[in-house]
Amino acid sequence: MKREPNGQGFKIPLLLVVGPTAVGKTALSIELAKKLGGEIISADSVQVYRYLDIGSAKPGLEERQGIPHHLIDIVDPDVNFTVYDYQDMARRCIKDIYSRGKLPILAGGTGLYINATIDEYTFCSGKSGALVRKRLQEEMHSKGKEYLYNRLQLLDPKAAGRVHPNDWKRIIRALEFYYLTGKPISVQWEMTKKKKSAYNVFMVGLILQRNHLYERINRRVDSMIEKGLLDEVKLLLEKGYHKGLKSLQSLGYRHVMAYLEGQWEWEEAISFFKRDTRRYAKRQLTWFRADERTNWYELTEGGEWEPICNAICRKAEGYFTSFTE
Repeated sequence: MKREPNGQGFKIPLLLVVGPTAVGKTALSIELAKKLGGEIISADSVQVYRYLDIGSAKPGLEERQGIPHHLIDIVDPDVNFTVYDYQDMARRCIKDIYSRGKLPILAGGTGLYINATIDEYTFCSGKSGALVRKRLQEEMHSKGKEYLYNRLQLLDPKAAGRVHPNDWKRIIRALEFYYLTGKPISVQWEMTKKKKSAYNVFMVGLILQRNHLYERINRRVDSMIEKGLLDEVKLLLEKGYHKGLKSLQSLGYRHVMAYLEGQWEWEEAISFFKRDTRRYAKRQLTWFRADERTNWYELTEGGEWEPICNAICRKAEGYFTSFTE
């Protein structure tokens, strides 16, 4: 039976599961979906790509336990998939899931995807500034990341203060936004903060003590290697995909490619993969902790999911009454 939103001011209920990589968001979201009658929308900027399975920790069919997952394997690796594309697809999924009497659950660690979906991010255009981005990338390769970061400090010091000097993707994105719109991206960030969400949001953040989280990250990388990440990257290259693609600049994939090109020894590549993943987890925590809507739950190493799931369901009852009765 189709369900349509009724009443002025009605907001579709939306459960969010956020947190750093390797903390256990996938497992928690699946348990919550089973308890609350939900379907999961992936908020992972790498899992959208086909063939990038091992390095993205993409959940297999068995791991999903029969819970429908959306926005996984939706584009090929050579597609320039943007946050604008994700925003449109995610919002369509949310409406569709709710209309079928299910609870939409947005789960993942890509903060920009999540905020663009729930906080009414606006874009000057659906077009990607391909030429602008290409020119910026060429400047980065010829003059270095520091050169672009210094320019960002001049054009948009607030944005530069929130972006790590080595995070070249966000540096280029901020500069691209400036050149396409004539406005600093930090102005958009401030405008977005003042807007209310279009959804009745209940946001769950999952955390783990740092030493345990870093141990999990290291074990996950080792597991990816054991599962055949090297062969997965070789197969992508055989299919004609190349390192210049945005998709293959992701964690793990760029490290293995650097090894295949002779830039690093194998052990070096794995070490840098682990290090960069730990740094990424730290940036994710910074992003999500800045959102006051996040309700944090700490998972103990070796602990059980059941108490956390029950606590979340009890607290969510006021938000999602129709799903918990």
